[in-house]
Formats: sequence, C-alpha cells, structure tokens
Amino acid sequence: MGRKRCVGGDGSKMAAGCCGVKKQKLSSSPPSGSAGPGGGGSGSHCGGAAGGEPGALPPPGGPRLNGLGGLAGGAAGCALSPPLPPSCGGGPAGLSPPAASLLSSPGAGSVGPGCRKMVVSAEMCCFCFDVLYCHLYGYQPPRSPRFTNDPYPLFVTWKIGRDKRLRGCIGTFSAMNLHSGLREYTLTSALKDSRFPPMTRDELPRLFCSVSLLTNFEDVCDYMDWEVGVHGIRIEFINEKGSKRTATYLPEVAKEQGWDHIQTIDSLLRKGGYKAPITNEFRKTIKLTRYRSEKMTMSYTEYLAHRQHHHFQNGTDCGQVQAVFSLIQK
Repeated sequence: MGRKRCVGGDGSKMAAGCCGVKKQKLSSSPPSGSAGPGGGGSGSHCGGAAGGEPGALPPPGGPRLNGLGGLAGGAAGCALSPPLPPSCGGGPAGLSPPAASLLSSPGAGSVGPGCRKMVVSAEMCCFCFDVLYCHLYGYQPPRSPRFTNDPYPLFVTWKIGRDKRLRGCIGTFSAMNLHSGLREYTLTSALKDSRFPPMTRDELPRLFCSVSLLTNFEDVCDYMDWEVGVHGIRIEFINEKGSKRTATYLPEVAKEQGWDHIQTIDSLLRKGGYKAPITNEFRKTIKLTRYRSEKMTMSYTEYLAHRQHHHFQNGTDCGQVQAVFSLIQK
C-alpha cells in the first residue's frame, strides 16, 4: 500500500487475543479525540480478561482467543430431526467430498488467490460437527480425520439460526496440529465461551460451523497498513494504567460490520479495555500485526448431507448411525 513495513511477523510470535463483536453499525469514522465506537466498551464481549478489566485480554502467550462478530444474516437455518450421529467411537474417519453447491467457500485442493492451494476444507467442518455431536450425546470421540495434521493458528466459530447469530468463537495464535487443535477448540468454543451458556443438543440443527486457519503474519509500522476484508489485525497497546493489552479481529469482521480502518481500530481498543479518549496520536503508538485466513463454513444441514452420502457410499461400523438412518427413512 505504499507504506513502510516493519520486519514481518509469524504465528509463533502472536500472543493471546480476542476477535469479534456483537452486531453493530457505525455510521462514520469517529473524529480524533472521540471515544470511538462502542463508547465504554459496548458491543464488545471478550472472555479471559487480564487484570480484571472488562474486555481486557490474557497476557501474551495465553492460548485462548474469544469471539467473532459482524454477523451476516439471511442464510437459511436447518431443521432436520432426529439429528444424525456421525462416525463416533471407531467409525470411518475418511470423509467423501460434499457437493460443491453445499459449500460456502473453497475447500481443500481448491485454488485461491495467486494459485495457491488452500489447506482449509469441508472435512474440517465435518470433523468439528463430529466432535461436538459425540460430546453432546455421550459417544466416544471420533477417530482422527484424514486431512492434514500440519500445525496452524486456528479459530472455530459457531453461529446459529437464520440470522447467523454468534454462538461461540475461540481460537489460538499458537500453531497447533490440526487434528488436536480442532478437537480442542471445537469444544472450547461451543462450551466455554464466557459470553454464552454451553451449547445444547437442541441447538445442533440450527448451527453453522466455520474453521479459520490463520496465515501470512506481518508486523507493520503504520496502523492503517492493512486492507478491510482482506486482513485480520491484532493490536498491542499500553492502556491508561500503563498495562499492555492486545485484541484481534478476524479478516471478515470489519467488512461485515461496515467499518473503515479507524472505526475498526477504535473498536478494537475498546474491546481491549482502553477507556481513555482515543486520539490520532495514541493510534500511532499501536503495534499492529496483520494476517490472512483461509475460512470454510458448513451448516448442520450440509453436514447431514455429507454424512448421509458417506454412509451410503462407504458404510459404517457405528451402530447409532444406522439406527438413525432407519428412523429418517420411515
């Protein structure tokens, strides 16, 4: 963007942060010295506060990151009943590719910008649904999946209903092997996001699962040196009490909220617990790291279709799957 850049960062340097807000719309950029969006932190909900401040984050190096917001509405919910158990406790781990029309973003093997093969896949979302389903119904955890087990920073996000309201989102900037990382953050985001009660069985048919793999971390000298809708951003700053705080938004948040650069930065500051007036001079003291993500989203309806196709094409040794299919077919 024609701005001077600092030395590039990588995922291993990223500390714990927080992403996302409740749905809110900011009409214009706040002037220098204004309180910024959210005023005293309204619309910002983060767990794991550091130092006891609302919206503050854990110290750098903490593993969990809470939240994702800027929710897009309009997508149809799903209402299949009874719910379909996946291949839990020893069922086949391989997943057959779902129809392309079922997916909301490119999957594994697809080619993204710059002709780079994407890592994120529909199978990752299916695996997250498997893990959550088996936990909620008391089945043995599913076998390890067949997709790559390479380490990545990652987020698992749950949304619910026709308007895709946020239901839970927690992730980590520390690179984790995908098999164990997705298992852990599937349940952490569904059951331990401090902004929401633990997820229940009844909510499964209305859920949407998103997996985000974070890539291309870059430290930048100018807090404006990032692109809305392309980059996620993580900021570090010193609050009015002299304590270091961090906060992050995934790449989709600013675009879905309709925010510009200043609105996004100011919202992040409030989210991170900064309560003093926000001036342009203070914004210049922020340390900003930008990053990108590969994201895949799947609804529960799409998950059922995927699992049903897999069952009839490949069979399964999971007895509860066969029992449920018998009920659905009657």
